[in-house]
Parts: sequence; structure tokens; C-alpha cells
Amino acid sequence: MSSVQTDHSSLRAMAVAHGQGHLFAFHDELPQAGREKLLKQIATLEFNVVDQLIEQFVRAKGQKAESGTIEPAAVIALPATPEEKRAEQAAREAGEMALRAGRVGCFLVAGGQGTRLKIIGPKGIFKIGPVTDRTLFQLHAEKIRALRRRYRASIPWLIMTSDLNDEQTRAFFAERHFFNLGAETVRIFRQANMPAVDREGRILLQAKDELCLSPNGHGGSIKALHDSGALLWLKEQGVDTLSYFQVDNVLVKIGDPVFIGHHVLARSQISTKVCRKRDWSERVGVVCKRGGRLGVIEYSDLPDSAAQETERSGALRLWAGSIAIHILDAGFMGDLNRGGFQLPYHKAEKAVPCIGPDGSAVVLKCGEKNAIKFETFIFDALPCAERAVVMETPRQEDFSPVKNAEGEDSPETARRDLMEMYARWLAAAGVKVPRKGDGSLNCHIEISPLTSLEGEGLEGKAPREIRPEQDLVL
Repeated sequence: MSSVQTDHSSLRAMAVAHGQGHLFAFHDELPQAGREKLLKQIATLEFNVVDQLIEQFVRAKGQKAESGTIEPAAVIALPATPEEKRAEQAAREAGEMALRAGRVGCFLVAGGQGTRLKIIGPKGIFKIGPVTDRTLFQLHAEKIRALRRRYRASIPWLIMTSDLNDEQTRAFFAERHFFNLGAETVRIFRQANMPAVDREGRILLQAKDELCLSPNGHGGSIKALHDSGALLWLKEQGVDTLSYFQVDNVLVKIGDPVFIGHHVLARSQISTKVCRKRDWSERVGVVCKRGGRLGVIEYSDLPDSAAQETERSGALRLWAGSIAIHILDAGFMGDLNRGGFQLPYHKAEKAVPCIGPDGSAVVLKCGEKNAIKFETFIFDALPCAERAVVMETPRQEDFSPVKNAEGEDSPETARRDLMEMYARWLAAAGVKVPRKGDGSLNCHIEISPLTSLEGEGLEGKAPREIRPEQDLVL
């Protein structure tokens, strides 16, 4: 960072001009290291953007409610008819051609911590292997290695971190030699932060030498692609298509050729996968049309009456659950940054630890939300696109996230779903898999993506019958 950026006088003058002079309230009493830390954080602030957000979300007391009729989105459904199966095959062939041509890269969003999973560090270091200590990062890395081997292509890997876990993520990959992918083929970069403000629009201090900052949402991945130089790096390698996924989804089909093929054939700018919701109350967003524009409505913003509406068959009318798996056109990502970052910000009211004007910690009442945060959502790129694809995928083959310590979407359910997928693969290869009286597995199975990516080639690699309570690793 240049001396101009960190110059105390100019930064103080800028903060005062934007009504944030209180950020320097404790500057003069801080040790040198504390002053440098504070100045470095203040220098990252885009004051003009923050001013606009305060005007929109704080002084205007809310965000504009979206209007328009909510309608189901057009979705490429799971193929059932001969015509649909031919279309799927055509898409697979187009996707495989793009992969072999080196047009595809992978983009992992991994900015979170594993706090809810009771680990210290990036969520990606969580051990998810049903039998081994295979971590989420390793699982994804092996899928990418398998893709490279299958299509004989470089398939670069982008990984977006945050200030919360960047150093630990880099160290983890370095210690494991980038899982034999080649350090030069993996690019790790951070997403930007946004400050939290109080209900008068003042940026909050977490400590005398530290602002209350947090990552700018998964939509910030689009901004980070541009700001980090990753888009230029991809262009130099001839990559124009990105397979986007999140770190906590253990089943995700990275670089799915069928999905890529539908995207390429439609000349789509952004494509998204959906699963059928378990029921109307499942806590996932819904891909739909509002006011004639494709987009996603978060579960918390979808009226219960609309969520519960059914077709004559009894099926949910708005069934297309958003699962954070996308294909992104690199050129479109550049367009969304032209003339400044184009995605809208949303406000989130939160309880944020902070200090008061006297420098002491603010004591919050139970349930009190003292701060407003600003975040962006990647699916807000959908209504910006002229061409987009929505494709249905089977939940049991593509979506099992690790979000909660227990219950649904937990390590227990993710390992169960992994083993059930492996069991289906083995059964198709002629292996007898033991089950309990309730139908659940009576063994533990783990198959590396390097052994089989989609269940292929397992004949002869496993015993013809797995013993009850046996651990099998392939």
C-alpha cells in the first residue's frame, strides 16, 4: 500500500468529509502498529459507495420492495422423453468439447470459517470423508484432478477466500503441495469487505484500531474476479467459462459436462442449477420470474402463500430451489464490473460486537440488532443477463451441503449422502452392499474421485460383496 493511501492527514480529511471522522477518535493514543492497522483498513473503504448505501438503506429506512407477479421459471427438467434424452446427450457432447478445448475453469467460493462446525480455520479444512480424513478442500481438488485427467485439459482453479481465512487457506494448500494440481494452476484471491454501520450511518469500530468489516456477500465473487486480475489470467489461458460452486457442497458435480453444454449451446451468460424443494418451507431461495425477469427470491422474502401454492397435480408451483451451482461466462463477469461493480447491495440487520464513543464494549440487549451490513448476491446477475439457463439436477447426485453442526445439512447427513451415492455406484457395478432393517447402509464406503468420478470403472475394483459393518475405501 502506498504512502499516499496510508497518509494519516489525507485519510482523516477524507473520513471527515464523508461524516466518518469518529474513526480517528482513538488514533493518537494507539501504538504505531495499531495506527498502521487502522489506516490500512480505512484506506480500503470506498467512501462514495458507502455514502450511497447509507442514503439508500439507513436514511431511507429500508430497501425498495420488489414488485411484479411471481411466476415459475422455465427449467430444463430431468430428461424423461426420448427427445429430452437426445437433448441431454447433445449438451453432454458440447460440454465435453468445451472441456477438452481448455475453455473451462473452476471457481470455488470458500470465504467462510468453520465456526458452526466447531473447527478453527477455513470451512474447507473440515474433515468430511466417511472413512478417511479427507477434507472438503481435498475432495474438491481430487474432482478437479479427475476432470483434468479425463479431458486432458489444464482446467485452472480459482479459489476466493476472505480476510477471515485467506492466510490459513494458502498455508493449507501449500502444506499439501496444492494436492498435486500444480501451484501455478491454482489462483487464490480475497473478496472485498464492507463496513457495518449503526442506525445513524456511522461506521462501527470493533476495537480502537479496527473497523467492523465483513465480506461483501457471494455476489462479491464477481467483483473479486475483476479486481484480483483473475479474469485477465483466465483470458490469457483461453478460458471463457467458469464452473462455480461453494465449499460446503460435498456432492457438487464440478465441471458437469451436461450443464456446461446447455450453457454453451444457449450462449448463456449465467446458468444455474436447481433442485426440487423438499417441501414448501425448505430454507432455500427459489429461482423464478418476477415482473418478467429471471431471478431468485430468498426463502425469507417469499410469502408463505406463494411458497405453498401448488399445481393441479399437487406439486409445488415454485419448486425450483436455488443451490448455488452456476456456470458463468467470463465476458459477462467483466461486463458486470464495467464502469464500477453493477450488482445491487442488500441490507442485513445484525447484532455486531463493537465499541462505543468512550472506547468500551457496547453491551447489547438480548435479540438487539445494532448494525446494518451490506452484502451482494451472485444470483442478482440473473436479471442482468440477456440469456440464461436454468437446469434441474437430482438432489441425491449434486447437492448435500455441510452448514449445521447437527440435523439437516450437517456432517452426518453429508456423509450419509456421500455413502449412499457410492453404494449406488457399487450396486450398479455388481457389488452387494449390506443394509440394515430400516434400509440404511450397514457399512462405511468412501470412493476417491480419482478412482471414479461418476461411478465409472468400478468393476473389479471392489469385492463382490461388502461385509456388514465393513469400512471400504477405494
